[in-house]
Amino acid sequence: MSHLRYVPTEFGQIAYREDGAGDGLPLLLCQRFRGTIDDWDPAFFAPLSEHRRVIRFDSAGIGGSGGSVPPTIEAMGHVAIAFLDALQISRADLLGWSLGGIVAQHAALQAPHRFRRVIIAGSGPGGAAEGPAPHPKVREVMAHPHNGPDDFLFLFFHDSETSRTAGRNCLRRLAGAGQTVPPVSGPGFIGQLKAIAADTGVRERLADLAMPLLVANGVHDVMIPAFRSYLIAQSAPAAKLILYPDAGHAFLFQYADEFASEINRFLSEV
Repeated sequence: MSHLRYVPTEFGQIAYREDGAGDGLPLLLCQRFRGTIDDWDPAFFAPLSEHRRVIRFDSAGIGGSGGSVPPTIEAMGHVAIAFLDALQISRADLLGWSLGGIVAQHAALQAPHRFRRVIIAGSGPGGAAEGPAPHPKVREVMAHPHNGPDDFLFLFFHDSETSRTAGRNCLRRLAGAGQTVPPVSGPGFIGQLKAIAADTGVRERLADLAMPLLVANGVHDVMIPAFRSYLIAQSAPAAKLILYPDAGHAFLFQYADEFASEINRFLSEV
């Protein structure tokens, strides 16, 4: 496991890990709701770091970072930019998963000159009343004080033996990698929930996301239905959409090699 590092920002001390190297632009990873830097499946980020510098970080008030969870997702975007400032990184590629995907859209709109290419995984633009709704059990399961293996499989993988087997394999890899930063605290959990509830989304601004976008999801995502990913691809002018079969919210871990290869191709394009 890569060394845990810290850097001070105006939002508090930010915890992060770096993997890989190279002279190209680094890839910044924005994590999901209730996730920390140690909740990225190594099967996914390891093939990314073979080609470039990959940076995982905990936003303010989450995991190993100090400070408090910002009151809005828009402000979480400012944390990501302040973190890049603290590392003296003037330009980067950006990947956001789930809540991190919404953060990534806000950050890319706030400072489009800072991000060359953006990957949005298992996310949506907000502000979408039409289309499929999340599974009715999602809110109840997400509210559990601790999400055990059964909750994890329900929220992140499709209800098929193939997908659930992939989910159990993912859990074993995460357990083997170890958890060295604290899990998301009660106040952090509540802060994220409040920020999500307050967010009005960026749907009306998607046309301003002019940089190349790679948008992806699993076709059976129970939390953020794949239709929301389609909405991003429909309105952002340079977006490409990929949907993965027999997969849910954690399609990027179920199809780790395939999606990492897709990302590597996308980031290598001129």
